[in-house]
Amino acid sequence: MAKKGSEKKGAKVFKTKCSQCHTVEAGGAHKQGPNLFGFFGRQSGQADGYSYSTANKKSGITWGDDTLFEYLLNPKKYIKGTKMVFAGIKKEQERKDLIAYLKASCSTA
Repeated sequence: MAKKGSEKKGAKVFKTKCSQCHTVEAGGAHKQGPNLFGFFGRQSGQADGYSYSTANKKSGITWGDDTLFEYLLNPKKYIKGTKMVFAGIKKEQERKDLIAYLKASCSTA
């Protein structure tokens, strides 16, 4: 059976692979990538004040565990034309850990 994601391990993944371009706190700044607070359950390309690619805005993707899991494997393949330059995370467990961290850190509840 697949192991669940670890929020603690996900925080390390975020710090090493995502924090250069993204923030997670409410009201956090956009960097090269958008602030991620509140993105779970939201359609892609919707963070106020960030200039998304047309491909991202028109993808129709709603962010959840499954869509994010596939996106993080290979962002450019999942949303053709995205301006996200990140190559992706190949290890399944790292993606699960990162998602667990993002769910806890970016939640509006």
